[in-house]
Amino acid sequence: MYALAVHGGAAARGQAGERHAPRQDYHTGLAAALELGQRILEQHGCALDAVEAAVALLEDNPLFNAGRGAVLTFAGTVELDASIMDGSTLRAGAVAQLRRVSNPIRLARRVLERSPHVFLVGDGAEAYAAETGMTLVSNEYFITPARMQQLAVLQQRRAQAGQPARAEVRQPQREQQGRVSPESQPPLGTVGAVARDHQGRLAAATSTGGTAGQRVGRVGDSPVIGAGTYADDQCCAVSTTGHGEAFLRTVLAHDIAARVCYRGDALAVAVERALEERLAVIGGRGGVIAVDRHGEIVTRHNAGQMYYGYLASNREMHVNA
Repeated sequence: MYALAVHGGAAARGQAGERHAPRQDYHTGLAAALELGQRILEQHGCALDAVEAAVALLEDNPLFNAGRGAVLTFAGTVELDASIMDGSTLRAGAVAQLRRVSNPIRLARRVLERSPHVFLVGDGAEAYAAETGMTLVSNEYFITPARMQQLAVLQQRRAQAGQPARAEVRQPQREQQGRVSPESQPPLGTVGAVARDHQGRLAAATSTGGTAGQRVGRVGDSPVIGAGTYADDQCCAVSTTGHGEAFLRTVLAHDIAARVCYRGDALAVAVERALEERLAVIGGRGGVIAVDRHGEIVTRHNAGQMYYGYLASNREMHVNA
């Protein structure tokens, strides 16, 4: 059997710029990514191909915070991160601080397959993209009017709160110090996919434009193997979305896999406990999609909402957007 899940980010309700199109458009975008991945899996394609294709399609959709339509840094530019992992071999590819690669997940796949390295960043990553035949685009390609308006709203709110208009957003506080209000947080956005193919191979992929209004040069969890992306055929595949700093500090994707592999937790239990015992304790907000080696799909979040969808060879498509 095969199984596939995708996500289009998480957000606290009421955030600036959390949704800039009708609900049906988000539903359609997630469904299209699922259908593309499903076609690959139905034709006995590998899980790695399915997650790459699904994420690349979401990168091309300006509604989501990845690729074209990604959020802007406080300087008004776009910086992109992505990672992908093959659960059969534990090979992985990751890229960060891209400004001219239209599909970061495609470059991450090339790093996985063609490079002796795992993680490339900035100018070096873009040079590698050009060397491997990828066409580079201008940074303006990624910028949309909706994201420009979103940044303006965030800057205006900071000014009204007496903060510098271009100050970076603070990290989430610990629960013991009180919850951070949704209005003070940037929208939480990422896209990702996890899959199990007919041969039982697992794969995960994640891509993001980061956090709206972030400092130039900031990198979150999405391109970091073990934090935002992880896959191991012996346990599960995981992609996360949310407060990148919190997912980095808890290496949440690997934490979930370790609970399944070493403690023998069911996937749903592992995800729930990781969110409660690790992420929430430090005030982190976000969500997870995961699939285990048996094809069980789990989606969970502790944010106001998460956009996601899933399907399987024995399960009809479901989309939450």
